[in-house]
Amino acid sequence: METVSRELCITAATLERWRADALSKPARERAWTAPARFEAVLATAAMDEATKGAWCREKGLYPQDLEQWRAAATQALAAPEEVRASPSATKADRRRIKELERELRRKDKALAEAAALLVLRKKLSAIFPTDKDEDA
Repeated sequence: METVSRELCITAATLERWRADALSKPARERAWTAPARFEAVLATAAMDEATKGAWCREKGLYPQDLEQWRAAATQALAAPEEVRASPSATKADRRRIKELERELRRKDKALAEAAALLVLRKKLSAIFPTDKDEDA
């Protein structure tokens, strides 16, 4: 705790208070990270309903949470194959990207030219001021 306190420049008492606050909350209110959820799904996959219920009570979860996490993991594993683009779509995307990049370069050049003309006009006005009274 002292090493962490020195590294983070936070007093040990503050770290202890934060830890106690976090541990005082029910497990249900604590955030489950994605790896922790996956581990929970794996740990309870082979359990029967009674054992799974006891495990959930111990961890402060509902069995429905485990089912939702299992469904999310299954969907995440299945998604890459379904989302993968076909070669023709990839080719069309590459073509579209090239067109957009070409258009962007053209617009950048036009913008640079307009900026240069503006600067030149200001310099010309500074060198040769136009007097409104002379035109009349």
